[in-house]
Amino acid sequence: MKKIYLVMSILFAAGCSGSSENSSTDAASDQVKLITLAPGHFHAALVQKSMYPGVDSTVHVYAPEGAELDAHMALIEQYNADPENPTAWKEEVYTGADYLEKMLDEKAGNVVVLAGNNREKINYIDKSISAGFNVLADKPMAIDKAGFEKLKTAFEKAEEKDLLLYDIMTERYEITTMLQKEFSLLTDVYGEQEKGTADNPAVVKESVHHFFKYVSGNPLTRPAWFFDVAQQGEGIVDVNTHLVDMIQWTLFPDQAIDYTKDIEMLSAKRWPTAMSKAQFEEATKLSEYPDYLEKDVDGDSLKVFSNGEMNYTLKGVHAKISVIWNFQAPEGTGDTHYSIMKGSKTNLIIRQGADQGYKPLLYIEPVDGKTDEYREALMVGLQTIQDKFPNVDLKENDKGWEVVIPEEYKEGHEAHFARVTEKYLEFLKNGSMPDWEVSNMIAKYYTTTAALELAKEAQ
Repeated sequence: MKKIYLVMSILFAAGCSGSSENSSTDAASDQVKLITLAPGHFHAALVQKSMYPGVDSTVHVYAPEGAELDAHMALIEQYNADPENPTAWKEEVYTGADYLEKMLDEKAGNVVVLAGNNREKINYIDKSISAGFNVLADKPMAIDKAGFEKLKTAFEKAEEKDLLLYDIMTERYEITTMLQKEFSLLTDVYGEQEKGTADNPAVVKESVHHFFKYVSGNPLTRPAWFFDVAQQGEGIVDVNTHLVDMIQWTLFPDQAIDYTKDIEMLSAKRWPTAMSKAQFEEATKLSEYPDYLEKDVDGDSLKVFSNGEMNYTLKGVHAKISVIWNFQAPEGTGDTHYSIMKGSKTNLIIRQGADQGYKPLLYIEPVDGKTDEYREALMVGLQTIQDKFPNVDLKENDKGWEVVIPEEYKEGHEAHFARVTEKYLEFLKNGSMPDWEVSNMIAKYYTTTAALELAKEAQ
C-alpha cells in the first residue's frame, strides 16, 4: 500500500526555506532522488535533517508497516516542523509485503539510503547495486565473514556499473578528531609516527555507548532486534567500524590500504552487557523478550555481546580498539570517546571524561616536556592549523596544551550526517570517489570481521 505523508508544516517550510528549487517538477535530469529502504534505525532520518541543493524534496520510502517506520516518519515530520531550520521533505511510502521487490521494480530514485537491520543490510546493498542504484549505507555494512565476502562482491559490481557505494562515517567530521589528524601531519610538532608494541600500542581508541539515550530531544525506542547480535552485529563489528575508520583516516590519509598485506590481527576478545527485563522494556517498550532473544536470556537478564576489543597492526603501527556498551549514562553525561596517537615528539590525546565535562577535548602533551624549542615549533604549527581552522587556539596546562576550539566548530553528532551526505553528493556529482575510499572500506570491514572471528576462537 502506498501512502503520501505531507503535513502542513512541510507546506510552511517549503515557503520559507526556498526548497522549491528541489521539487521534482522542475528537476534537472541529473537530480539526486532519494529512496529510503526499511528504515529501522534513526540514522536514516538524520540524513534528512537537512535539505541539499540538487536533491529532490520527494523521498520514496519502501518498508514494512510497524513501529520502526512510524518512528522514522515521526522524525521526518519533526524536522519539517522545526521552528528554526525547517526541512521540506515529502515522503511517498509503500508498505506492502513486497516492499523490496516494489522498490527494485519502480526505480523511483537513484540513491538508496540504508540504516536498519544489519543482517538484512548486506542483502539490500547487493540487490540495490545489482538493480542499478547508488547506495549510501549506515555502518556496519557487514557484520560477519560471510557478509564481508558479499560486500567485496558488491563493490566489484558497483565499479562495473559506475555506481557509488559508501558508508556513513560521521566521526570524520567531529572537530577534535579532525584537529587530532591535522596536528599529526605537522612533523615539527608531532614528529614521526611511533610503531608501538602489542603491550604499548601507538594508537588507542576507546568508545563507550549506551542502550538508552535521547535523539533529537526525545527518548529513543530501540527495536528488539537491536539486542540480537545475529541481526545487529556484535559491538566488535558495529561501533568499532568508526574507530577502525578513524585510525586508517588519520594514520594514512588519502592512502590506499590493502587488507591482504597491510593488516595483521594479533588478538581480540568479546564480552556481554547484562540487561534486566525492566531495562529491556524501558528501551524497547516491549514487556516480553521475543523468541529470537531467548537464546541470550539467562534467568531474568538478557546478555548482549555488545563489547569488544582488538589489537592489530596497520602497516606496522600497533593499534588497540575497544567498545563498551552500558545501559544508560549517568545524569548529565553521555557517550564518551578516548583517543591517543603517539608521535616521536608528542602525544595527541582526546579525552571526554568528568574533568572535561563529558565533552571531547584535545590535548597536546610533548614527550620531552614543554621545552622552548618545542613551544616555538608548536606556535609555528598553530599558524598552519589556523589557516584551515580560524580562531583555533592553545591553552597551556601542566603537561602541555589544550586545544581551544570555538563553538562554531562543535556541530554535534546529528549534524555530521549532513556533512557525510554532502560529501557523498559531491562524489555523485563528480561521478566517482577517490580510489582509496573503496579499498579502505574493504580493509575496514575485513578488520572488524576478522577481529570477530578471532574473538570467537579465543573463547
